[in-house]
Amino acid sequence: MHSSPLPSLPSLTTSAAFLALQDHCTEAKNWHLRDLFASAPTRFETMSMQAAGLFLDYSKNRLNQKTLQLLCNLARERQVEAKRDAMFAGEKINLTEHRAVLHTALRAPRNQAFVLDGQDINHDVHAVLDQIKAFSEKVRSGAWRGYSGKAITDIVNIGIGGSDLGPKMAHSALREFAHPNLNFHFVSNIDGHDVDATLAKVDPESTLFIIASKTFTTQDTMLNAHSTRNWFLRHADGDTSKLAQHFVAISSNQAEIQRFGIDPKNMFVFWDWVGGRYSVWSAIGLSIAIMIGFEAFSAFLAGAHAMDVHFQTAPLESNMPILLALIGLWNRNFLGYASLFVAPYHQDLRRLPAYLQQLEMESNGKSVANDGRQVNYPTCPILWGEAGSNNQHAYFQLLHQGGDIIPVDFIAVLKPSHHLPQHHTALLANCFAQSEAFMRGKNAQEVHDELQQQGVSEQEISKFLPHKIFAGNRPSNTLLMDALTPITLGALLALYEHKTMVQGVLWGINSFDQYGVELGKQLAKNIQMELEAQAHTERHDSSTNGLIARAKASLHTNTIK
Repeated sequence: MHSSPLPSLPSLTTSAAFLALQDHCTEAKNWHLRDLFASAPTRFETMSMQAAGLFLDYSKNRLNQKTLQLLCNLARERQVEAKRDAMFAGEKINLTEHRAVLHTALRAPRNQAFVLDGQDINHDVHAVLDQIKAFSEKVRSGAWRGYSGKAITDIVNIGIGGSDLGPKMAHSALREFAHPNLNFHFVSNIDGHDVDATLAKVDPESTLFIIASKTFTTQDTMLNAHSTRNWFLRHADGDTSKLAQHFVAISSNQAEIQRFGIDPKNMFVFWDWVGGRYSVWSAIGLSIAIMIGFEAFSAFLAGAHAMDVHFQTAPLESNMPILLALIGLWNRNFLGYASLFVAPYHQDLRRLPAYLQQLEMESNGKSVANDGRQVNYPTCPILWGEAGSNNQHAYFQLLHQGGDIIPVDFIAVLKPSHHLPQHHTALLANCFAQSEAFMRGKNAQEVHDELQQQGVSEQEISKFLPHKIFAGNRPSNTLLMDALTPITLGALLALYEHKTMVQGVLWGINSFDQYGVELGKQLAKNIQMELEAQAHTERHDSSTNGLIARAKASLHTNTIK
């Protein structure tokens, strides 16, 4: 399934559409959102849309219909639609690693034939899904038992990056659907305090360990895996035959998993066309399937597929991922906003910002274009966030009155899973009020009148007034879903995946490699050998040499008890 490569594009900043947007921005910088709403009574209706069970209100952004049209012109000029189609067709759009990017195939319906490099990958994908279904049902029913005959009560997922953040985020988000008698734990940090604290909570006779590493050589994951293996064998009288009932692997390296002691029958495969941060739909989602059951896991995949279909078929002007990407680019490259705050107003989505941090910043945190040239414009904004309404007591002071303007993505769920209606109306009220406050602000006259009504003297008003002014005019999107379910969570994650891909296309960078994470790891191997050796070569800069020496002195004199 190959076609001729798409023609290379000129630098983003020299394109006609980009230059038109620059001219337009000189006017837009003088707009205030209050005025945009006042001049267009139907602004909400014309700047909101639904797709795959999600509702997006993007009306509280500093743009108008002309802005949107110019942005769509840019998307066409940058060949967003053609490159989207190339991704779905299995073209090797990961240029540096010469790989296809087909996480969307992981959620395609059964029998949707697709041949990649001579292999029917739909058949391969559903073979693994069938394996996940059979295995997860055994664990959930209690049929899968540990070496002493006990049913499994605890599942420990050991991974790093996407092999951890995806399952961990979904575990929190889909708590309502969890098996009542199974406990789930996640180990990712190379810091021994992480695995030590987890092992202290579990019984080796009733715990299942999922080792998630495509190569089965990732240092963080394998160090935690081997420490766990040693712990288990100490409790199992050193009998390695007992490992088979307590360890399974998500990997493509059968030789290494057998060397570890895992039965190849307990190996769940995933492929090099699945990037780590896009892998939650693959066998990496095994712990999710065990937690919520395979039927609900299938709904999770179906929600993502529904967003895939929308992304593939909707026109640019009404395509939710593309619009979200274009608005983000407008905020970043024209209005100059350097970060994005994600505020999910649902406690079970509290891990979503961390998941999106890896998705967006590892994908698009790059300054080299596909052709190897250094780009002369900013790319991925810094993404951060926390669950609402805790934000109001931590970050929102800066977001409202700080010197930097930081766009916000508000995410809210209309129907709670609890039976505390007053809590939910208070939560939604805070979400909607914050987006209104960012948009409107409070001007000097409004502050003056409010204080005057409170009986504050004019002298006191003049003293307090500057501190109580809110400039407003701070952009936000609001995403709503009726309920937080596997299907709506799947759609939400796919929405941000496609937004990320589109922004990479617009910036002319490869969203699917991650060389930036490698240098520090390479240097760490050398430093670790020096920390563990008696001699110290002092071959680094004076700071690093000093830190190594201080650490070695502490380690070898046992000053930490």
